[in-house]
Amino acid sequence: MTVQRLRSADISRATRQDTPAVGEFGVLIGGTWQHTDDPVEVRSPFDGSLVAVAHHGGPKEVEAAIVSVVRGFETTRTLPSWKRAEVLERTSEALTRQADSLGRILSLEAGKPLKAAIGEIGRAAFTFKVAAEESKRLGGEMISLDWLPGNERREAHLYHVPRGPITGITPFNFPMNLVAHKVAPALAAGNSIVLRPDSQTPVSAHKLAEIILDAGWPADGIAVVPTRVEHAAPLVEDDRIKMLSFTGSPGVGWMLKRNAGRKPVALELGGNAGVIVHHDADVAYAAERVAWGGFTYSGQACISVQRVYIHRDRYDAFVDALIPKVKALKVGDPSDDTTDIGPVIDLGAAERIEGWVDEAVSQGATVLSGGTREGNLWQPTVLADVREDMSVSCNEVFGPVVVLYRYDDVDDAIAAVDQSDYGLQAGLFTNDLSVIRRATERLEIGGLNVNDVSTFRMDHMPYGGVKQSGFGREGVRFAIEEMTERKLVTYNHR
Repeated sequence: MTVQRLRSADISRATRQDTPAVGEFGVLIGGTWQHTDDPVEVRSPFDGSLVAVAHHGGPKEVEAAIVSVVRGFETTRTLPSWKRAEVLERTSEALTRQADSLGRILSLEAGKPLKAAIGEIGRAAFTFKVAAEESKRLGGEMISLDWLPGNERREAHLYHVPRGPITGITPFNFPMNLVAHKVAPALAAGNSIVLRPDSQTPVSAHKLAEIILDAGWPADGIAVVPTRVEHAAPLVEDDRIKMLSFTGSPGVGWMLKRNAGRKPVALELGGNAGVIVHHDADVAYAAERVAWGGFTYSGQACISVQRVYIHRDRYDAFVDALIPKVKALKVGDPSDDTTDIGPVIDLGAAERIEGWVDEAVSQGATVLSGGTREGNLWQPTVLADVREDMSVSCNEVFGPVVVLYRYDDVDDAIAAVDQSDYGLQAGLFTNDLSVIRRATERLEIGGLNVNDVSTFRMDHMPYGGVKQSGFGREGVRFAIEEMTERKLVTYNHR
């Protein structure tokens, strides 16, 4: 292992025959970039070109990272709110200034269309800006204790204190903003953090860490260590880590929770979101939102629209409005700023989606649009005549596939949306308050978007799910609450 006190962009690439488009990135520990003996190529999901070389950390690097953030917590826990806010605000400003260049990097590594990638950088900037504000509101409350005789001069103060070093594990699909949703609340609360970004998209996390250090965060207050699965266990199991925040698949998330011991765990997992279009809905608007919410970033979002239940009286009008919008989406090179749909993350994902679509069609489903792929590029696909037990309906597709159902009774549609093993978000297009009330009461989900699709999210709102979709909440203020302990101090004013 070599250790260089250099920015990642300056790390030498002279030994490589094909130069990475973005650069070479060591693990970040204690403010230094460290090469390891396990370099990994990051390649474009679109054309397979070499984007970057990232170094995986092994057991030595994981241990060093934990030691570093434990040491860093002794500093971060004492930082005043103005200092934490200053670092977060500077980070937000830097993300805004660099949105175009960072968006191009994100587009290369994730295959995300350029306009969506630049938009994600803007969302991350907003996430840090909100965190800067919330860091100044991290107070407590006074509780009177004079409720019984003999306690006339007693009171209690309830404080929110940082938990300690946090591990954040993030997926490939939002490699900047989902990292921001781990880092920004942790910093706002005064915690240190070690990040394990997805190995397919690690570059954005490294670039964000550079910005945070430049903004003035202590060098030991953040570490970035991509690892192979077999080396990641201490980041979850070690008692020096005081909380795990994980975004990813349900199978992995629940396994990590079992292995995490006594530490708090926040899980933001999968979904197969349902949307209901009632008979009083604005069908044209609903179709426009479904065309966006089902296919943005090739459907690779846990709240992407997957199942749409349309009242029988409006079904034909909805289909007539939806299909032209879907067919108008431009599929192709994500670096082209006119592209709407880029590739799915890798060939394995593309082939899995193909198997599920073929299975549905072989069992009677009808393809209304799409249904074909070229390499990792999927044409946005709309299926009808689908059964609830087909994989494209009951499992999480995580791809550009939407299935349509007719219904006669809205209570049946609510029950159908709710029968899923997942419970993250749902959408409901109606102005009928009684329908909204019944959906609110009966849907076991984390959030219901009325007159919008499940895919809508603002980065400061509470966000998370139930059932297989996890537990705990993100959204900056709510994540800060997860990342702090409540400490009670009582006073006897004698």
